[in-house]
Amino acid sequence: MSVQLNKYFKYGLVILLSTALILFTQQIKLLKDPASTPVEWMTIMGLLTLWLFSMIGVLLSDLMKKTPIKILQEFPMLGWVAVTSLVLCMSFDFFVTAIGYVDFLAITTPILTFAGISVVDRLVDLRKTSWKVGIVAVFVFTGTYVGSALLSELGLFLAGK
Repeated sequence: MSVQLNKYFKYGLVILLSTALILFTQQIKLLKDPASTPVEWMTIMGLLTLWLFSMIGVLLSDLMKKTPIKILQEFPMLGWVAVTSLVLCMSFDFFVTAIGYVDFLAITTPILTFAGISVVDRLVDLRKTSWKVGIVAVFVFTGTYVGSALLSELGLFLAGK
């Protein structure tokens, strides 16, 4: 039981560190652009809401691993966090309002950081794949970049800028 509590404690601290990084990023953005989303009391409430949703998702993921239903056992933790967020935001307007005070771009910075760290953790597995994956990845990245640039240019053209 103490091993399980230790696991939840570690997850809680990592998620708390993530929310602190979101707050830091939002504050830095505010220094660079004073017209951006300010840090207010509701921003802290929004970050605590995101932390709560994440912890409930972690708990649900662990609980569902003990069920006899295979699809629930294999459902990813991120999916449980998303389901929790969806249900609670649809049930209570306060959560939507609080999360609205958190700057979206400030959220993406730690998410991309943790995604990069998780990929670096799996570089050994990536080396075991065929070299053809690298070629496909280059085309996918290039296509995504060019597609985004074309859509942006189209949007600017239609806006008359």
